[in-house]
Amino acid sequence: MDINLNELSLKELKDLQSQVSKAIATFEDRRKRAALAEVEEMLRAKGFSLSDVASVATKGKSISAPKYANPANPDDTWTGRGRKPKWFTDGIAAGKSPEDMSI
Repeated sequence: MDINLNELSLKELKDLQSQVSKAIATFEDRRKRAALAEVEEMLRAKGFSLSDVASVATKGKSISAPKYANPANPDDTWTGRGRKPKWFTDGIAAGKSPEDMSI
């Protein structure tokens, strides 16, 4: 695709600039849609739909029961997983043990 930019009018250059900006902005979306279409076609060939596979992927997660509670507010709990809440680290720094805050 060869375009001689020197031969275009100002209006044509601005139109081209607008088209290029739009193409750049939608580039990732077009790639994602193409990838999704490929995945859906592959799943159809195996007898599945995307929702069939997505429902299997979300079934394995379970919610952990809280192990610790904030002494100042028992409704504020933590499971012991992930980042420690500030009230927990403050309690440890104040000399409390994790068992002191356990439920």
